[in-house]
Amino acid sequence: MRERLKALLGQMRWSGMAAVLDAELDLAERQGTPVPEVLFRLLGAEDAARREKSLAYRLSQAHLPWPWTLQSFPFARQPSVNKAQVMTLAGLEFLRRGENVLLIGPPGTGKSGIAVGLLREACLNGYRARFYNAQALLDALYASLADRSTVGLLNQLCRMPLIAIDELGYLNLKPEQVNAFFRLMDQRYSLGLSTLISTNLDLPDWYELFQKKPLVDALLDRLQHRCIILRLSGPSLRSEPGSAPTITAAASVAAAKCSASRNVAPTDESAAS
Repeated sequence: MRERLKALLGQMRWSGMAAVLDAELDLAERQGTPVPEVLFRLLGAEDAARREKSLAYRLSQAHLPWPWTLQSFPFARQPSVNKAQVMTLAGLEFLRRGENVLLIGPPGTGKSGIAVGLLREACLNGYRARFYNAQALLDALYASLADRSTVGLLNQLCRMPLIAIDELGYLNLKPEQVNAFFRLMDQRYSLGLSTLISTNLDLPDWYELFQKKPLVDALLDRLQHRCIILRLSGPSLRSEPGSAPTITAAASVAAAKCSASRNVAPTDESAAS
């Protein structure tokens, strides 16, 4: 009967339940466990396995460039960063409210570290998120104009509850890129989606970057309507060897397994989606 059960679980792709079937049935035989309790434990194992698989999928799709976490951020070395404020953001209320987050400061002050940490927290809590380098994103938007796939790309970007746009600085932008970026931000604003932007440019400098005052006026109006701004300063965290926030592979796996047991948000999607 066990082999038939395993074959059936395999057909249904219930790998979590299959992995613990023998152990749970052996335990039930030794202890005389009631059938409902056995079923509950088996279903719990399947649920945990699916959560862990879904978490791994979200993390892979987020394209996080570094394995950083907010817990590994060197707050002691960057006094301009309000740790309490950052950890409050980690609670993701800004995401549930559809608020944007702007990280403004000189290079090396920790903007990218905080951005990556917040995206990781979103993934761990059941949200789909994606990290983009600003230049790469703008280049992709420009390339989409050639094959007329811009609408599809914008729709794809607007299926993510949270995206991070990193290193929005002095870039060489074509007018078409500027227009496409505005379309992206306008569409996300209309849908009430959160966007996280790290930049070394203060907001008045965006006029020089985008070169279109009416467009920048409209962009900043939408961006700041629901927005949290963090201003970073101080020395570069790259100034000392080994100063970048890191996390070990073992710690990353442990965090993932721990988070897999959490109650995920309604926006969670399975790996098969």
